[in-house]
Amino acid sequence: MRRKTEIRIIILVAVFFLIFTGLCLNYYKIAVSREHVRTARNNAQFTVIAGNTEGTIYDRNLEPIVNSEKKLIAVALPSFLDRNTTAEFAENKEEFLENYDKGLPFTFECKPNTPDSDGLTVFEIPQRYAENQSAQHVVGYLSQGEGVAGIEYAYDKILRNDYGENSVTYTTDGFGQILIGDGRKIIRSQAEKSGVVSTIDIDIQRICEESGKNIDKGAIVVADVKNGDILAMASFPTYSPEKLEEAMEDKRSPLINRALYSYSVGSVFKLVTSAQAIDENFGGYVYKCTGQEDVNGKNFNCHKTDGHGLQTLSQAITNSCNTYFINLSRSLNVKNFRELAFNLGFGREIHLCSGMTASAGVLPTVKELMIPAELANFSFGQGKLSATPLQITQLTCAIANKGKMPVLRIISGMTADGEEVLGEKISRHSQVLEKETAEILKDMMISAVEENESSNARSSLVKVGAKTSTAQTGRTDKKGEEFCHAWITGFFPADNPQYAITVLVEDGGYGNDVSAPVFREIAEKISQK
Repeated sequence: MRRKTEIRIIILVAVFFLIFTGLCLNYYKIAVSREHVRTARNNAQFTVIAGNTEGTIYDRNLEPIVNSEKKLIAVALPSFLDRNTTAEFAENKEEFLENYDKGLPFTFECKPNTPDSDGLTVFEIPQRYAENQSAQHVVGYLSQGEGVAGIEYAYDKILRNDYGENSVTYTTDGFGQILIGDGRKIIRSQAEKSGVVSTIDIDIQRICEESGKNIDKGAIVVADVKNGDILAMASFPTYSPEKLEEAMEDKRSPLINRALYSYSVGSVFKLVTSAQAIDENFGGYVYKCTGQEDVNGKNFNCHKTDGHGLQTLSQAITNSCNTYFINLSRSLNVKNFRELAFNLGFGREIHLCSGMTASAGVLPTVKELMIPAELANFSFGQGKLSATPLQITQLTCAIANKGKMPVLRIISGMTADGEEVLGEKISRHSQVLEKETAEILKDMMISAVEENESSNARSSLVKVGAKTSTAQTGRTDKKGEEFCHAWITGFFPADNPQYAITVLVEDGGYGNDVSAPVFREIAEKISQK
């Protein structure tokens, strides 16, 4: 009898030991064996991370440029859920069942209208980039969770703070069993509401991206002529932040923001030469173009080989007569001419934000311009001169804004709630042209389109003013034909300018053939917004 009692006691102790060991192992398995589960210090809680939320980059109207698409992520506790019923809410049913059968808490992507319950907590997690992300060169991209380009880089610490975690924290009892009800703490991050407010108008940005989709290499910039806000800045080719290796292998260098790079300018610069001529009272200058001009023994040809004949300043702008401007430049004060170009932004960087600064380009020195051939090239935008699409846009803003040139900007301010802009920056201007000079140039740009039947910038829907360029590069293809950059810059509506548009097609050919149709399409679509 005594022997039997001892055996029963030993068996009972063994059973209690096995039960206790099982409970401990179960608790340990739940608390530490999945990477998205974090155990608290007191070992009475564990946390499941559903995803992180980052601050938003907004457009000027507080429309999100990033974080615009959402994904539903659910935190599941298998022991509190019906296996087959819950699986119907999963986007990937097989993956859900596989994780469910492990018996551990896990996360899964779920369908809309998935109900919350004790064992299921649903989160709406913003996805950083859309499948066809707009304004990618403005936004930039991330590497290992940090911004390395664009606004992502410039405002990395603001966009990625310490309050972006979405999670569920569960409390367990002394046996490792999960307590539901008051034992569940849910944190839904509000980090996406705060962020950076840009000057980009996402609708105009998309118009530019769509209108320029056939541009192999180039850039489009749209700005508000009065305050200098950059409403759109598109660079081509674009890239996907999810395929950076592919972008780096592309010989066209899609990661480069071409709006910030400098290129030979060409005939657009004739606007600057015209401004200096008007200031020096040469606005009535008349010249007979024969198709060529001799400059100290060096021959310069006009693009119209048989010449344009007698040309006024306005006609020379419309016909883009090179020899007119070469001859005109001989009468100008070189020092003042160069100073005007500098005041109009040539040879100066444009700083938009940290890591996003447009090149200064090249502005020849006064000493260099004292060489007759250099001055001749300079007069119609060739030679050493180079500029960025942003600088050209700034020039157009000055002409369209009665001589007051705004400082271009791409950051408007910050927001804490996605509803109010904080610390909004005040636009800055400088009077770089006499009001009368600007008005004359504006009228000449309108005439260059409206009185030129061959202008591809002319529209029946909106009246515009513009100037094209076909900028020589000095590089040739295998056939010996020279590569030329195709430019156009202009403003609209003509009578009361609000928008400045610049289109550059790198190695594209003739400005009127390649860039002007894109310019016209953008102007028409914006005017119909």
